[in-house]
Amino acid sequence: MEKRDYAVEMVNVTKTFINGTIVANKNVNLKVKKGEIHALVGENGAGKSTLMSILFGLYQPTSGEIWINGKPVVISGPVKATKLGIGMVHQHFKLVEVNTVWQNIALGNEEVIGGIFLDSVKIKQDLTKIMEQYELFVDLDAKIENISVGMQQRVEILKILYRQANILVFDEPTAVLTPSEIKSFLKIVENLKKSGKTIIFISHKMDEIKQIADRATVIKLGENVGDFVVKDLKGDELAEAMVGRKLAEIKNNYAPFEQNEVILDILNLTVRKITNPKLNGLENFSLKVHAGEIVAIAGVEGNGQRELVEAITGLVKPVAGGIVYKDLNIVDVTIKERYKMGMSHIPEDRHKYGLLLDLPISQNIILQNIGEKPFSEYGFINQNQVNLVASEIINDFDIRGARNGKAIARGLSGGNQQKAIVGRELRRKHDLLIVVQPTRGLDIGAIEYIHNQILKEKEKGTAVLLVSYELNEVMALADTIAVLNEGHLTGIVPGKGAQKTTLGKLMAGQMLKNGGKTNAASSKTLSPE
Repeated sequence: MEKRDYAVEMVNVTKTFINGTIVANKNVNLKVKKGEIHALVGENGAGKSTLMSILFGLYQPTSGEIWINGKPVVISGPVKATKLGIGMVHQHFKLVEVNTVWQNIALGNEEVIGGIFLDSVKIKQDLTKIMEQYELFVDLDAKIENISVGMQQRVEILKILYRQANILVFDEPTAVLTPSEIKSFLKIVENLKKSGKTIIFISHKMDEIKQIADRATVIKLGENVGDFVVKDLKGDELAEAMVGRKLAEIKNNYAPFEQNEVILDILNLTVRKITNPKLNGLENFSLKVHAGEIVAIAGVEGNGQRELVEAITGLVKPVAGGIVYKDLNIVDVTIKERYKMGMSHIPEDRHKYGLLLDLPISQNIILQNIGEKPFSEYGFINQNQVNLVASEIINDFDIRGARNGKAIARGLSGGNQQKAIVGRELRRKHDLLIVVQPTRGLDIGAIEYIHNQILKEKEKGTAVLLVSYELNEVMALADTIAVLNEGHLTGIVPGKGAQKTTLGKLMAGQMLKNGGKTNAASSKTLSPE
């Protein structure tokens, strides 16, 4: 029987919300072979995560069938999914930060002695065997709040392996990882495949899909629009199927900016490390950003980027140095006043700093200005004006699932949450835009649009400080690239003609030389090697 060839078969699956008014999935057919890596791709809000949430039992299908290993099943919830050997690593991790790694992994599936006492020794022994088998090493006694995002993801993978899952679903698994962590993660996925696991891999990153996936299914507007054998793909075939059109290359025109006003001047800035206040996360850092200039900060995550951004935006106070914004040292200026002066900020953590998740998306879009005209007067909110501006941004930035702004922010996909923040910050009146990982979790079409918007900011004369861990993004957008390593500036190179090899050396801590002198302590722009 054909169905026995598949680990997962979803037949004509439809899922609607709000009495059928929102169709997330429509008659989707998905066949995943045993022991393969099957990519699931599509635009933000296309229905990928909803489909996998149905497979994991978080949602019940409105109609359709699910077969697991050749047998029809009803997956009533995550507990039933786990019993069927299905495990899911969500885009936003489900971990208790104050607990240790092993406690998080065992939570809900604990080994006990005499039905009362937690058998921590047995749990750690079992986890050590799993770590050795899959080369998934992590400190079991470390607290979640003290380990990197990449390590937290390993904890999530160990959690489902501890529950003996054979069908593993990864939802945007590399969206929050650094390049080195991505390389490590992809190796882990390949090891899982070699051990016989079946993997469904939701991703927007074409390079990763081509590297590890066997087959790919494209979901568009909730429907299956194509199945592909990855090794047979040519050019941008998969990406174009996803967005439904040819992709345009977005590239900086490198218009001159040197004679423009300096909007942001960072002077010998020293900031304590966010994760360890006894150490400096950023030290003696100096940098200028002109009007009409895009300055990108490159480097492996955790080398001072977070400390830099949080000091500029007022989330932390520096130990020493100055932050001069439009001729005013703003070190002691409140966050609210910085926004009023014309600063916009697209934060790295959209949940922690970007949104109030339990408010409607319309209120989130006008969040910083809700106490001002035209959104409120005499203490009363003008909901019509709120809805009008929110609707414009929702339409312009294609924020799907927003229901004209009525949808609660938490209910949107990660990519659509990101588009809401980007739209809000770009539409606010500003002359300084601080952008951190602006396209994290976005599909190719949305990335193209956001990149275009950032370049338009340059054309309008906005000073842009871009922090990105994607070298391709940095090289496509930046006029100037400053590189951080262990909290120190190792070099500044022009974006035009920048080479990955040069940037890689700087990111590794090697300093460029100019006439026998290193440029680590200066903001002088050097030519690439």
